[in-house]
Amino acid sequence: MDVIDLRDFYGRPMGRVARALIGRHIRVLWPDVKGLSVLGLGFATPYLGQFLGEAERVLGLMPAQQGVLRWPAEGRCLTGLADEKELPLDDECIDRVLVIHGVEASESLRAHLRQIWRVLAPGGKVIIVVPNRRGLWARREATPFGQGQPFSRAQITQALRESMFSPAGWEMALFVPPFDLRPLMRSANAWERVGGFLWPRFSGVILVEATKQIYAATPIPEARRVGAVRRVRVIAPMRRGLTNSESPREAD
Repeated sequence: MDVIDLRDFYGRPMGRVARALIGRHIRVLWPDVKGLSVLGLGFATPYLGQFLGEAERVLGLMPAQQGVLRWPAEGRCLTGLADEKELPLDDECIDRVLVIHGVEASESLRAHLRQIWRVLAPGGKVIIVVPNRRGLWARREATPFGQGQPFSRAQITQALRESMFSPAGWEMALFVPPFDLRPLMRSANAWERVGGFLWPRFSGVILVEATKQIYAATPIPEARRVGAVRRVRVIAPMRRGLTNSESPREAD
C-alpha cells in the first residue's frame, strides 16, 4: 500500500479501532517518554500523536517507495521522505524508534535494522509492529497488515539478534476479526481481552520492544599487543656428525 491507501485505512472505523488497540499496547511498553526523542519509521504517524507535547522531539520518516504525507495537519511539519538503507540522521541521536508498516514491506530488512541501530543512542529502544503469521489480519489483503511479509515471533527475534538487538518485551494486539462490520468494531475491546487470554498466539500483530546491544571490547593478550616481543624457543635441525650424547643448539 502507498501512503494514500494507508491514510484511507486509518480513516475508516476498522483503522481507528486498530490505532486505538495498538496504541494502547505501545503505551504499555513506553509509559513515559518525557524529555526523549521519538522517531517513527514506515507509516507511524497515527501512533506518534500520543507523544506530542511529552517527548522533547517527535518526527516521522517514510520510505521512498511508500510516499510521504504532511503531519501533523496543523503547525510545523514533522515528517519527511527517506531511504530506509540510509536514514538522514546522525549517529546515536534518537532515544526511541517506533516502526510500523515498515518491516514487512522492507526491500532490505537487514540494512534497515542496521540503520536503526546506528541512529539509536546507547540504551535506546525500538518497538517493531509486524503482522502475525498465524493471525487473521495477515490473511486479509484489504488491510495494511495483509500486505508484505508476515512474521512469527521466532522470525522477528532472529532478525533482531542478527542486527545486534536484544528483544526485551512483547505485546500481542488485534484479536478482533479484520472485517469492517459495526458489531465487530463495537466489541473490539472484548475481543482484545478474551483473545489475549485464550489464544494469544493468534493475534493480528506482534509488538516487540528491543534494546540496542553494544558489545564490550575483548582485551588483547599481552603477547599480541603492538610492540610486545615474544621470545620463541627454536630447536635447530640436528647436523650430521652429532653423537647421541651431544644436544642440538638452542636459539631465541
